[in-house]
Amino acid sequence: MTAKTPESLERLVERLMDLPGVGRRTAERLAHHLLRAPEHDALALADAIREARARIRPCSRCRAPAEADPCPVCADPARDASRILVVETARDLRAIEDGGVWTGVYHVLGGRVSPLEGVGPESLALDALVDRARAGAVEICIATNPDLEGDGTALHVARALEGTGAAVTRLARGLPSGGSLEYVSKAVIADALEHRRPAR
Repeated sequence: MTAKTPESLERLVERLMDLPGVGRRTAERLAHHLLRAPEHDALALADAIREARARIRPCSRCRAPAEADPCPVCADPARDASRILVVETARDLRAIEDGGVWTGVYHVLGGRVSPLEGVGPESLALDALVDRARAGAVEICIATNPDLEGDGTALHVARALEGTGAAVTRLARGLPSGGSLEYVSKAVIADALEHRRPAR
């Protein structure tokens, strides 16, 4: 006779499986960890989720998650508000911001066009971006991921921005620094050749 999983534990496993990248085995491992952890630690996770859900809202300007509106980047007078970097997600924004080289502001699309997942351009924050472009943006740099869906999303962004008066650019692509040609994919080599620049 097989032991039956308690219903409450099964519900916890199913909820954890709703998280991106979490399969059944990982969900079971996390659920059992939460049950073994001291009650204070397990409930602190629930409290942190509840607090984040209550306090974090999209910035009314850039759509990045923040506790203040506008977010700290949009509110910073040292940032160049005429230059907007368009990213797919807040995680992409964080990766670029951690580099410390972008001095403009951001616009978070909230995803990317993915026909297989039923996500079209109408699901993205394109109207708000167009409004920002018309309000005085000088340059809008598209920083979507360099893959098929990212390229498709970039095309929709560029089309939406036509006629706004802003210069629309795209992040450079090509060979990674410190890489070796023999290990680079054909697509990366093609991008590097297409966007080659003068040596001096």
